[in-house]
Amino acid sequence: MSTLIERTRFSVLDRSRTREGQDGPRALRETVDLARRLEAAGFFRFWVSEHHSVPGVAGSAPTVLAAAVAAATSTIRVGTGGVMLPNHRPLVVAEQFGVLESLFPGRIDMGLGRSVGFTNGVRRALGRDKDDADRFAEQLDELLGWFTGGGPVHAYPAEGLRVPPFVLATGEGATIAAEAGLPVVVGDLRGREKLLAAVERYRSAFRPSRWAAEPHVVIAGTVAVADSEAEARRLLLPEAWSMAYSRTHGTFPPLLPAEHIERLAAADSASGGMTDKERGFYESGLQGHIHGTEEQVAAALESVIAATGADEVLVTTSSYDREGLLDSYRRLAALVGLREPAA
Repeated sequence: MSTLIERTRFSVLDRSRTREGQDGPRALRETVDLARRLEAAGFFRFWVSEHHSVPGVAGSAPTVLAAAVAAATSTIRVGTGGVMLPNHRPLVVAEQFGVLESLFPGRIDMGLGRSVGFTNGVRRALGRDKDDADRFAEQLDELLGWFTGGGPVHAYPAEGLRVPPFVLATGEGATIAAEAGLPVVVGDLRGREKLLAAVERYRSAFRPSRWAAEPHVVIAGTVAVADSEAEARRLLLPEAWSMAYSRTHGTFPPLLPAEHIERLAAADSASGGMTDKERGFYESGLQGHIHGTEEQVAAALESVIAATGADEVLVTTSSYDREGLLDSYRRLAALVGLREPAA
């Protein structure tokens, strides 16, 4: 095993994806259960996400879900990947993380993104506008200020606490993270050129701060490990089809079994299979992910870590096959030198 992989931290982001025939409450309970299992496996962090009005994702309130995860675990770091800051008032976000850090001291991460609601309807329901994303740097500065205090209003119990902030970066976000002196989370692993450009932009613009003395890079993306490359690829089919469906129908559906998607891919549109447009997005969605046997995944991880100089890998894999996904995480844990969990 590569010493490069051994000295890199590995963490997980779970989006609480719903599966066909299952409801949102079950997806949320499975997220909490997954966190317990991954803590036993030795992963460093477990993060949850924020999505609104998405049928295929149950995680809409990340700080609430993070509290449930932290309460069900004892050692793994817990955080958000992330709270979409333009959707919220910075004071309220500071207060929420202050409560989390007070209840679970030394274990909470504050991952922050700059996306706003996906559709006009969602943005109206949130009381936000598409242009609010342009105020992310200003909101970020305000949020961090609530932890240091000194103003006429106080964000109790956050004031005086130290909750590590991370910026989820695509494009401009990397520069914002660098100028604020914060760790950055860059995804996804499929676009190597774009990934390297974002990391370089971040490192060259980084300014030390009270939050980080030097650049800290987390790279995020899909990683699937199985007995064969074909088995690992099957784990990727449900998410690839869900993404393709969302881009052609405007809604993000629950995950379908791999065999259902294989039937769709095998048939033409006249026979109820994928349309040409759907097939294009589907096949594109399967490209570039890290997947395969232990040997194949180790080589791919070593390559991307060496190229980016990443300090950490955040695995974001989703699949209908929950047991297959758990097995993939067990294999990954053993591969990168984490504790081997009980099967």
